[in-house]
Amino acid sequence: MTVRHVIADRRTTAGGPSAGLPAAAGMSLKPAYYREVLGLDDRDLWVEVHPENYMVEGGPRLAWLEAIRAERPLSFHGVGASLGGDEPLDQDHLAWLTALVDRFQPDSISEHATWSACNGHYLADLLPLPRTDEALAILCRHVEQFQEAIGRTILLENPSVYLPLAGDIPEPEFLAEAAKRTGCGLLLDVNNVYVSAHNVGYDPKRYLDAFDLDRVGEIHIAGHDADPNHGDALLIDTHAAPVRMGVWELLDYVLERAGPKPVLVERDAELPAFGTMLAECRAADRRIALNRDRADARDAQGAARLARA
Repeated sequence: MTVRHVIADRRTTAGGPSAGLPAAAGMSLKPAYYREVLGLDDRDLWVEVHPENYMVEGGPRLAWLEAIRAERPLSFHGVGASLGGDEPLDQDHLAWLTALVDRFQPDSISEHATWSACNGHYLADLLPLPRTDEALAILCRHVEQFQEAIGRTILLENPSVYLPLAGDIPEPEFLAEAAKRTGCGLLLDVNNVYVSAHNVGYDPKRYLDAFDLDRVGEIHIAGHDADPNHGDALLIDTHAAPVRMGVWELLDYVLERAGPKPVLVERDAELPAFGTMLAECRAADRRIALNRDRADARDAQGAARLARA
């Protein structure tokens, strides 16, 4: 049997429910980090991969992932589904992904509320959608098809935006409605909020106030860079730099409102030494812990007030 036939033949229980990711920091798992992650004495650290990098029949990359998966929680973060595009979903892509989900049983699966395919050709970018009723309907149809194919619900990520988009539906409302219609959760990329707010000119905290934080199953933070031609007037979501202070501050703002969540430190280029990457993860863990302590203190104060009443 080839991977093309997996969807038609797989059992309905394949890929079943998972416990979800821990409310701790995670790391983008890159081949350069395999040896350091395997056997690492940090039980709460989870890892995330782009499944497209593992859509192969065999070899060392799959063997490394299997060994690491045996030790720690795993998240699949897809970049190739083009869920917002007006073309049919790629069935070969779905079959490969389904096979990986069945093999590795990731604790979380996520994709982007974007499009990246046109006339059968894939573009090397995740392009945002017009926020219209028509675009929303297409996105929801594809999310439902995607979830049915892999046998799991997914998290849907907010995109980076570089220009104002057509449509009257605010992005937090657009994503919340997609989640409501399809049953999916949301992945809140705080760096994308920071970059988009800067580029388009809105208040990132007002955006976060409107976001459906109850549906958020994972948070991303990452680094960004100024555009080579336009400088600081245009920020680019490169994932090739340390997390900027403004993004850390927005993460604190989210955690204070949403409580502890899994937080991925995302890095895809200009990879630092493993120790540097791990230090960023531990900085995220400290922020998660701080907001957990604050939430516990608020709960204790509330319980004390009720006891006195």
